[in-house]
Amino acid sequence: MAILRTKARKAPGYDLITGKVLHELPRKAVTLLTILYNSMLRLSYYPLLWKFAQIVMVPKPGKPIHSASSYRPISLLPTLSKIFEKLLLQRLRSAVDLSALLPEYQFGFRPGHSTVHQTHRIINEIAKSLEEKRLCSAVFLDVSQAFDKVWHTGLLYKLKTMLPSPYYQILKSYLHSRFFQVKFNTSFSTCHEVLSGVPQGSVLGPLLYLFFTADLPTTDHTTIATFADDTGLIATHSDPLIASQHLQAHLDLLHEWFDTWRISINQAKSSHVTFTTTRAVCPRVTINNVQIPVRTTVKYLGLHLDQRLTWSTHLKSKRLHLDLKLRSMYWLLGRKSQLSLANKLLLYKCALKPIWTYGIQLWGCAKPSHTQIIQRLQSKILRSITGAPWYVSNLTLHTDLRIPFVTEEIRRLYHLYHSRLAQHPNNLITDLASPPLMVRRLLRRWPTDLLRDPMAD
Repeated sequence: MAILRTKARKAPGYDLITGKVLHELPRKAVTLLTILYNSMLRLSYYPLLWKFAQIVMVPKPGKPIHSASSYRPISLLPTLSKIFEKLLLQRLRSAVDLSALLPEYQFGFRPGHSTVHQTHRIINEIAKSLEEKRLCSAVFLDVSQAFDKVWHTGLLYKLKTMLPSPYYQILKSYLHSRFFQVKFNTSFSTCHEVLSGVPQGSVLGPLLYLFFTADLPTTDHTTIATFADDTGLIATHSDPLIASQHLQAHLDLLHEWFDTWRISINQAKSSHVTFTTTRAVCPRVTINNVQIPVRTTVKYLGLHLDQRLTWSTHLKSKRLHLDLKLRSMYWLLGRKSQLSLANKLLLYKCALKPIWTYGIQLWGCAKPSHTQIIQRLQSKILRSITGAPWYVSNLTLHTDLRIPFVTEEIRRLYHLYHSRLAQHPNNLITDLASPPLMVRRLLRRWPTDLLRDPMAD
């Protein structure tokens, strides 16, 4: 079954064995492969040839070709190795309760957890502080090369305390003596040993990183939110000095933890933001005795959060992104395009619409003057797709093409999102379905208001 689920056109490793080749294997070959996999589990041995990664350098568009930073490295592992990793992960999930080993605040690489869920937690904390006239001091940390710098000795120490011995032994063999080679066009580099990090492009790599960071320190006065290596800390208080003191105390604990487990933080790319409706600003905080830059907006998990949480920065950014994307696709979606109307609409729904609908469950509560930025752009795109003259109304366009208005999409997607919260196994996500009541001081709407507000505009 694992072989059948392997994508036939997936890029192979150095051995050039593709998914299509595996799909054509006779029954006898599959039986021999099963014997090989069972032997690996019995002996706790991972073959050396399956621990060899070929790094392909993919150029970034618009970057100078002579610079190494202009290329994106893609790690390709043998397909047979990744199939075994999938089978091992299934056995691990059935033998160990992974949810008990991982903290609830870690949403990365976990089934049923999304970036929208994690950002929703952050927004609820900010909204509560704004309504209660408190200051919300938040820090968003940038971990330098998080997956590439995982300390193997430290990771194995944690795996030994968390997993049964057979799984620890096979993972120890899995991490030991890994090698890589860089391929550029038709040239190959020499082979080098991987001394740190989790295997890139692997199935088990993300889970190993979650195990490594499962014991991040927490405090009673702060809220921590992590999605893989994206880490956010929030402290709220009516006194800006106390809010920053609570945040600094947590940062000091994190610095000690990072130093112990050999993880480095890029202070220059980290952000410190004070969310408030007043002009007050929380005192600056530091990590490793270096001040974290103060910003008025921050991009967290793809959503732009401004100090007052008005979503104006986010929607303007999305409008700019859509303009650039539309300009590059105008030859397909413009009035002179020879594509059929059905294909143009399909392109819009698959390539353009997902850009602005991401996070709509959260930014949908923005005031109408902000959400109309997206609505005007959608109407413009539909008019270009159909070649409609000026006297055809936007209502006619949306009705005839069966494209809902932005306000209708906000209501529909939020109701769908909210209906799945109450049954979630993570208590932090379940709490999002019915957040604690707060004093409503501001003439503002928050995401939960979309559920009972009959008019999202």
